[in-house]
Amino acid sequence: MAKSKPLIIVGNAFEREQQLSKRAPMRVMWTRQELTQLLNIYGRQVGAGHWRDYAIDDGVDSACFSIFRRSSEVPLYCIDKTPALRRKQGQYCLRGASGQVLRRGHDLAALLNFFNRKNIRLVD
Repeated sequence: MAKSKPLIIVGNAFEREQQLSKRAPMRVMWTRQELTQLLNIYGRQVGAGHWRDYAIDDGVDSACFSIFRRSSEVPLYCIDKTPALRRKQGQYCLRGASGQVLRRGHDLAALLNFFNRKNIRLVD
């Protein structure tokens, strides 16, 4: 009988990567402090009669807080949180109804100051 060589099992990085990819990805969601700031602004605007509904979406790469004038319409504003942009443009983004970026920032409170400005209207 011929001598058999011992079987050596080496950990395979490819298999490990496959196992990691099968796990559920982490979701991006708003923290308690961020939700408190968002809902404070939302409550003020509802009290003023400007807004009536909101939606919170979470995702793999971003989270979105959408604000509606009426629940059957498209969102009036969307506040996005994208942690991948934390070191670049800022992880928070305020978009208008048509998708244009109104503000970007690293701080949510500074971004929400957009809603604290006074609406000045001409009266005939």
